[in-house]
Amino acid sequence: AVELVESGGGSVQSGGSLRLSCRYSGLTYSKYCLGWIRQIPGKERELAATISPGGSTFYDESVKGRFTISRDIRNTLSLQMNSLNPADTAMYYCAARPGCGPVAIFTPQSSYDFWGQGTQVTVSS
Repeated sequence: AVELVESGGGSVQSGGSLRLSCRYSGLTYSKYCLGWIRQIPGKERELAATISPGGSTFYDESVKGRFTISRDIRNTLSLQMNSLNPADTAMYYCAARPGCGPVAIFTPQSSYDFWGQGTQVTVSS
């Protein structure tokens, strides 16, 4: 069975940093793109960042230059978040998308088949 478990969320002041981690199992590494998808209260889930098996990355414009996504073959996905601001306050989900090509691209959150339970990030001003 596929399992994704996030950790590392919490509360931080504006300008601070957090690192999210996601341990995943039951997935064939080479066949899935992994992503961090966030849901701001009252809004739809939106893709923040995604990474292909080969390491190609895609970032939403709102996080580009501040967030860094990475993955390793020991089944861990990470998201380093710097220069956080209150607009980054959201539930962050780790998710996996099959049929991944060599280049990470934007795809809607509905294309992700497997999800973690989410970890809350709260940024205060």
